Amino acid sequence: MCGLTGFWQRSALTSEDSCDMVTRMAAQIAHRGPDDVGAWVDADAGIALGFRRLSIVDLSAAGHQPMASASGRYVIAYNGEIYNHLDLRADLAKQSAAPAWRGHSDTETLLAGFEAWGIEQTVRRAIGMFAIAVWDRSSRSLTLGRDRLGEKPLYYGWQGNVFLFGSELKALRAHPAFAAEVNRDSLACMLRYSYVPAPRSIYAGISKLMPGTLAELRPGTRDLEVTTYWSAAAAIRQARSKPFAGSPAEAVESLERLLMDAIGRQMMADVPLGAFLSGGIDSSAIVALMQSQSTRPVQTFSIGFDEASLNEAPHAKAVAAHLGTAHTELYVAPRDALDVIPRLPSMYDEPFSDSSQIPTYLVSAMARKHVTVSLSGDAGDELFCGYNRYMFGDRIWRKISRAPLGLRRGAARLLSSVPPQTWDRLHQRLRGLMPVQHRFAQTGDKIHKAAQLLYSRSPSDVYQSLVSHWEDPGAVVVGSSTGVTTLPDLGLADLGLGNVERMMAIDLSTYLPDDILCKVDRAAMACSLETRVPFLDHRVVEFAWRLPFDYKQRDGVGKWVLRQVLNRHVPQALTERPKMGFGVPIDHWLRGPLRDWAEALLSPARLQSDGFFVAEPILRKWREHLSGRRNWQYYLWDVLMFQCWLDESTKRP
Repeated sequence: MCGLTGFWQRSALTSEDSCDMVTRMAAQIAHRGPDDVGAWVDADAGIALGFRRLSIVDLSAAGHQPMASASGRYVIAYNGEIYNHLDLRADLAKQSAAPAWRGHSDTETLLAGFEAWGIEQTVRRAIGMFAIAVWDRSSRSLTLGRDRLGEKPLYYGWQGNVFLFGSELKALRAHPAFAAEVNRDSLACMLRYSYVPAPRSIYAGISKLMPGTLAELRPGTRDLEVTTYWSAAAAIRQARSKPFAGSPAEAVESLERLLMDAIGRQMMADVPLGAFLSGGIDSSAIVALMQSQSTRPVQTFSIGFDEASLNEAPHAKAVAAHLGTAHTELYVAPRDALDVIPRLPSMYDEPFSDSSQIPTYLVSAMARKHVTVSLSGDAGDELFCGYNRYMFGDRIWRKISRAPLGLRRGAARLLSSVPPQTWDRLHQRLRGLMPVQHRFAQTGDKIHKAAQLLYSRSPSDVYQSLVSHWEDPGAVVVGSSTGVTTLPDLGLADLGLGNVERMMAIDLSTYLPDDILCKVDRAAMACSLETRVPFLDHRVVEFAWRLPFDYKQRDGVGKWVLRQVLNRHVPQALTERPKMGFGVPIDHWLRGPLRDWAEALLSPARLQSDGFFVAEPILRKWREHLSGRRNWQYYLWDVLMFQCWLDESTKRP
């Protein structure tokens, strides 16, 4: 895991000055690679590549980047891991295309592949996570690439006559050509989703490279030629054309075999390696399959909270004890979590308001004291129907679509008139009488969310409402465009998916890379910790979409096939419990220890002088939140994270 950056300008460079500049850009992302720094410049061509290295595979100088291919044609700056790179080396040897290897890094393997097969075909053969910047000295062209599911970030864009690119925005901001103009439409998107969805970034003229794409910039043009080598839509279409025809038992066996291979490959490292463990289905399955192929106890990590509704630590500890892992847990005091907040704007480098960013950083910081690489259970929900909102949204639409819209609007007003705290108290009294799948956390908030769903006119409206914070951010962000916050067309509309699978597919293409993977990447990289996601081996993703839906969801419970795999290794009683969010009590903190901080950021004078927000809707929610009548934590956290980011972004590197 590393960090890359660079620039290309259409005029000759001064070699020494350009090397200094790209090294300064790379210094902004030193946390991504504290072990080594590199710079490469072709002054005549106007190209400069910078790199920061976190040494994981081949710790020697043979893994230094930027790295040139054996012939010298290609020069690469690369962030990621190619888990099948030894297989690729074997394929190259069979074709007599293997160079005289200088080391055993996957970077060198990629370069040899580029020379033998070309960039696109090499990427198609690769199993892994990556962001790459490749300079072709023959064609004098630059190729940027990103892995299939978007595990690794890559930003790019023209600023004047300079083309900038890098793993994080702070690297681009260090270049004097960077204009730092906030894109107000992107801000509106962030208020709706809690993140800025790709291909947007918070800055005008700067984009995120979409997952599964290569973008080539040739001499004499400002336009990139984009090739999609993998997409969720194409993978789903292909999977549905060849559905899994085996029995449920055969599906369980096939999934376990595939996950064992994916996890075994991702345990490749020349440094200490471990795993995050929450005690839930996903992380427990990953750890169980890790331990089954490890000769020593796997190092596992979890954090706990004194607040019972947030505390997963006892569950994780029980699973770890059963599996025999070397388990480390840390109970986090409110002060520990609060101390993270000032670091968030710099850490995320773009306004980002998924508050689980805080515990994600804390568990990453703890893990980094023991290991350099940690596997995680992310993506199990998107692949195997784990989120409560999937079945909830489908049930809601099936029920409400039978009633006239006018009647539904009246019911919505009635449900919303009861404060969330009252719903929470009622739910707590009846909790013991409810089925496990209905024992939700934060019931009152969910009921208020359900009330908004009653206004929906289609299943797409239901999904949009379920994943939205501010329902009409255009009315809050000054100068934003109307309707701009609709998610991009990802080719999923014509796949013939049912309501639940459509939500899963959209999440796989948007929420997963832009929220979940972004959250984990930035939090872990702030600690110089590499994270790996075995569920996102593209072979696992494609297999999951081949499975019949009832192999994923049965009797209102998701992840059926994954649960069966886990039950082979861990007693069901240890993992069967209501789904818990990985969160912190932002709602209480805003009324308590964070109140003064929040009031300063939300003051009418501050909002007016900044000029980004219409103050009244925000202040009204702030007053209602402080009174306890409503819980507007998500809405307020969106605004507060932007305000904090705005303060940080004005500090020029």
